[in-house]
Amino acid sequence: MEPWMTDALVQSIPKEKMEFLSKLFQQGKGRSQKEMMANLLPLLKEGKEKGLSFTPAEISAAIAAVRKHSSQEENQKIDELLKRMHPAK
Repeated sequence: MEPWMTDALVQSIPKEKMEFLSKLFQQGKGRSQKEMMANLLPLLKEGKEKGLSFTPAEISAAIAAVRKHSSQEENQKIDELLKRMHPAK
């Protein structure tokens, strides 16, 4: 189990959502931004089909926990991915 999954920041997120997030982050590890984006859409569709939706607070908590347990290089990749998902207007 990844260290971020046991962090106090994510303790209020239900187990089934945490399992989905774990799968999401595991599939993104070591991949380029392009590969991560290509894998992200099918996984998000799968989550939607399973009726999983995340509140903004759950998403923020999960990202904060992952960042807390990531290297500087990994955090830079997270920043780049988030920018691509939510470009500045």
